[in-house]
Amino acid sequence: MKYLFSTICLFTFLALILSPQISAQQLIPQPVAMNLSKGTFTLTASSTVGYNNTESRGAAEMFAKSIHIPTGFALTPVQRKSSAIQFNILAMPDTKIGKEGYLLSVSSKHVVISANTPAGLFYGMQTLLQLLPSEIMKKESVNISWNIPSVSIIDYPRFDWRGLMLDVSRHFFSKEDVKTYIEQMSRYKFNTFHWHLTDDNGWRIQIKSLPKLTEVGAWRVQRYGAFGSRSEPLPGEPATYGGFYTQEDIREIIQFAAERNVTIVPEIDLPGHSMAAIAAYPELSTRKDTSTRVNPGTHFAEWFSNGTFKMNIENALNPSDENVYQFLEKVFTEVAALFPGTYIHVGGDECYKGYWQQDSGCVTLMRKMNMEHVEQLQGYFMGRVEKILKSKGKKLLGWDEILEGGSISPDATVMSWRGVKGGIEAASKKHNVVMTPTTFAYLDYNQGDQTIDPPVYASLRVRKSYSFEPVPDGVDATYILGGQGNLWAENVPHLRAAQYLIYPRAWALSEVYWSPKEKKDWNDFSARMESHFMRADAAGINYSTAVFDAIIKTSKRNETLVFEMDTELSDLKIYFTIDDTMPDEYSPGYSGPVELPSGPITLRAVTYRNGKPIGHLITLKREELEKRAAK
Repeated sequence: MKYLFSTICLFTFLALILSPQISAQQLIPQPVAMNLSKGTFTLTASSTVGYNNTESRGAAEMFAKSIHIPTGFALTPVQRKSSAIQFNILAMPDTKIGKEGYLLSVSSKHVVISANTPAGLFYGMQTLLQLLPSEIMKKESVNISWNIPSVSIIDYPRFDWRGLMLDVSRHFFSKEDVKTYIEQMSRYKFNTFHWHLTDDNGWRIQIKSLPKLTEVGAWRVQRYGAFGSRSEPLPGEPATYGGFYTQEDIREIIQFAAERNVTIVPEIDLPGHSMAAIAAYPELSTRKDTSTRVNPGTHFAEWFSNGTFKMNIENALNPSDENVYQFLEKVFTEVAALFPGTYIHVGGDECYKGYWQQDSGCVTLMRKMNMEHVEQLQGYFMGRVEKILKSKGKKLLGWDEILEGGSISPDATVMSWRGVKGGIEAASKKHNVVMTPTTFAYLDYNQGDQTIDPPVYASLRVRKSYSFEPVPDGVDATYILGGQGNLWAENVPHLRAAQYLIYPRAWALSEVYWSPKEKKDWNDFSARMESHFMRADAAGINYSTAVFDAIIKTSKRNETLVFEMDTELSDLKIYFTIDDTMPDEYSPGYSGPVELPSGPITLRAVTYRNGKPIGHLITLKREELEKRAAK
C-alpha cells in the first residue's frame, strides 16, 4: 500500500509540473475586477456548452468553433438554462457593466458568462479563451489538459471607441488579410476598424457609378524600395500592382466584423491625398493634368523644418468646381449604402493649397465668399462634404486639420493625430474626439533601434504606447470617445510585416482603451505581454521583440562622447564592449554613463536575463554614435 500510495503521489506531482501552467494573471486587457480562488475547471470532450436565448447563441457557437481544432473537441451548443459552459443574456440588465461588459465565473464544475448584450458575451468569451493554455491558439490538435483557473471577473470598457486603423492604399491587403486583421484585433477587445481606403497610392473601393476609380485608380507601376525614393512611372509603362475590394467583398468583410463586434469606419481621404482619384478623373483637379498617374511612392513632396510642405504633383481636389461635389455625391451615396456605421472618415489632413492659390476659379470663389486666406477654402470644402454626408444619414469624422477654416458643425468628430493639441481644441469647442497622436499611437514607427528594425523616420517603444493617457488634464472627458492605433503601410509589404509593427504595441493600447486608468502598471503589463508572445507563437502571429533590446543614447560632455543605456524591462542586464569583441555575460555590465575614448570605436551591446542572452545584438560605429549625439 505504501508503494502504491507513493507511486500515485509521484504521478500526480509529475502531472502537475508537466501540464501547462495557467493563470488568470495573463489577461490583456486587464479586467476591472478579478478574484482568484482555488481549483480549476477542466474542459473535456464531454463538456456541455449552452446558451439561454437566441441572442446568446452566437457567442456560444463561436466559442465551440474557436476551440474545436486545438482541442479536437466537437462541442455542440444547445439552448438550455444550465451547462458546464453557459452563455447567458441577463434578464435584468446590469447597469454597471453596460453594453459591452460581462460577468465571468469559473468554478471546478461550471463556467458562466453573463452580459447585457451579445457584444458583452463576445468579450467574455475572449477572456475565457485567454484563460485557457496558450496552445488554444494552435491550428492543429494538441493533447494536453485544458484547465481554466477558478476566477470571478467583473469587466467593462473605459472607452467606447477602441480602434485600429489599416492603410490599404499604400499596400493592398487581400480580403482574407483584412479579415485576419479584424479577427486578431477583436481578440483584444478593439471594437472599431478604421479602413483607410483611398490615398495618392491607390483607390481601393469599388464605386459602380465611377468605374475609372478602380479601373485606373486602383493600379500603379510596380516599384521596390522605400517609399519616397522610388522612380516615376515611365511613359507607357503598365500599371500592374494594386487591387480593390468589390462591393460584395466589402459586404462580406462588414458581416465578418459585425460577428466580432467590430464596427468598420471607411475613410475616403479628401481633399488632399487624392492623386489616385485625379489619375482616374483629371478634371477633378485645378490643373486637369491628364498625365497624372497613381503614385508608386516617389518623392513628390518637399517638407520644410517649420512643418510646411510643397507638393510637386497636384493631389488635391478643386474646391471651386461644382463637378467635384457631384463626384463626391456619387461616391458617398455608394459608400453610405455599404457601411451601416454612424461615421464616414473624410481625411482632411496634409492638404497642399499652392495649386488653389494659382487657380482663377479658387480665387473667384474666395472673393465671392469674402475669404481672407486660402486655408478657408478647405473649411468651405469640408462644410460642403458634411452636408452631403448628413443627407446620407452619416456623420463626418476627420483628422484634426478639419478644424481649420471653421466651417464644420458641432456634430463633426475630430481625430487628433498631431499630438493631443487638436483634440484639446476640438473638445473645448464641444466636438467629440478620438485620440490617436503620433507620439503614442502611430504603429508604423520603429519599436526598437534603427539598426535592428527597418529604418523609419520616427520611433515609438511599447512602453511609451502603454503610458498613453487619452484624456488630457483639464479636458472634459465626456467629449473623448476613446482612441486608436494607426498603421500606415508605406513600408508594410505584407500581413506579417503589419503584425510585426502592430504587436505588442496594440496590446498595450488595448489596455489603455479598455482597462481602468488606476490599474495601469507597466511591470505588471509587461509580464502579461510576455505570456502573449507565447500565444502569438502558437497562433503563428508575428510580433516585435524590441522590448528586450538595449536603448542607447549619446551626448557630448566637453567635447567627449558619452553613451547611456537603458531597458524597457527592469529585469534585464546590459553587457557591452568597445574593444571590437563580442559582448557576453563576462563583458562589462552597464551601470551608468560611459565616456568613449577617441578613435574608431565600435559599441556593441546585448541584454541578458537570468544568465541567458535575450535581446538583439546592437552594433554602433562611432559615426552613428556621433550622429545620435548631434540630434
